Amino acid sequence: MIKVSSSPHFHSKQSTSKIMYLVSIALCPALIWGVYSFGLRALLVVAVSIATSVLAEYLFGLISKENTIADGSALVTGLLVGLNMSSNVPLFIPIIASAFAIIVVKWTFGGLGCNWMNPALGGRVFVFFSFTSAMNHFVLPNSLAAIDRVSSASVDSLTSATSLTFLKTTLSTGDISGMNAISMFQNQNYPVTQFAQSLSEKIGINPYTLDAFFGNMRGCIGEVSALLLLIGGIFLIVTKVITWHIPVSYLVSYALFNWVFGGIPYGTGAFSGLLIDPLFRGGLMLGAFFMATDYVTSPITPKGRLIFGIGCGFFTFLFRSFGSLAEGVSLAIILMNIVTPTIDRFVKPRKFGYIKPDKSKGGK
Repeated sequence: MIKVSSSPHFHSKQSTSKIMYLVSIALCPALIWGVYSFGLRALLVVAVSIATSVLAEYLFGLISKENTIADGSALVTGLLVGLNMSSNVPLFIPIIASAFAIIVVKWTFGGLGCNWMNPALGGRVFVFFSFTSAMNHFVLPNSLAAIDRVSSASVDSLTSATSLTFLKTTLSTGDISGMNAISMFQNQNYPVTQFAQSLSEKIGINPYTLDAFFGNMRGCIGEVSALLLLIGGIFLIVTKVITWHIPVSYLVSYALFNWVFGGIPYGTGAFSGLLIDPLFRGGLMLGAFFMATDYVTSPITPKGRLIFGIGCGFFTFLFRSFGSLAEGVSLAIILMNIVTPTIDRFVKPRKFGYIKPDKSKGGK
């Protein structure tokens, strides 16, 4: 049966499977770096996540009599779940997270296109609050663990938290005038690579910020290298898988909120917060380019996407600066997923062929 609808008709060469596989390709650099930094254990965690996700998709496809394996959505969900885990997490945790993402978040609401929040985020948040201790234990990447000038005791004492957690804890317990990130990390013997030190001397940028940008810090497997995530995100924009509206508005709004209000919780007043450094720490880059841009759970209009991105930036700042947790990306995106239908309702595109009535001539 041919279904004919009113014009205009838009044609696109994109398909669900093509989009999903392009997203997977864009995530490969971050995955490769994660495996390089944390070893083959990181690859095992990601592989288990993907296998569980695909298996759950297959089983529920049999129940619903739909063949959805080939569209690649389960692959992307499992990949994102794995990249949001630490390399030393017990394997049952990514299994539970992937199963929850597919079965509860995706299929319970009708499958692809019907979920109200990003499945991978739903799975990650579920296991984060269910197994908080295990989800908050991270190891140093090989590049930092091998630094001779830092004693084993110092390295071991730093393995339980990400650099974002370390940054927040140091700020809240120390009298750091001007919130100088270099002094904060140096005073605690936080390791830094020789490459970052040398580059810092040449260009004058904080070496700890450089390490965070290139990927030499503790964190989840796929979130540590802001550079590679940025490259992957630009690839998605160039291939028109996503638009720039959400990631740019997300990152810019978060940076501005943190700069203007980020010093208030630590007693340094307004316009004293860090502007650039926090952008490269935690899951901000991964969330901005690969999870906040999910087609199903984000607005459909450019203006709506800008509002969505600003909302994500605001809530991420709120959680990171005033909340008890150092991270806040996942919860911020989920909160904005909830209000996406409201944004779409009030931010509507202009109707094709519609002429706005002239009220001065009695138009209604």
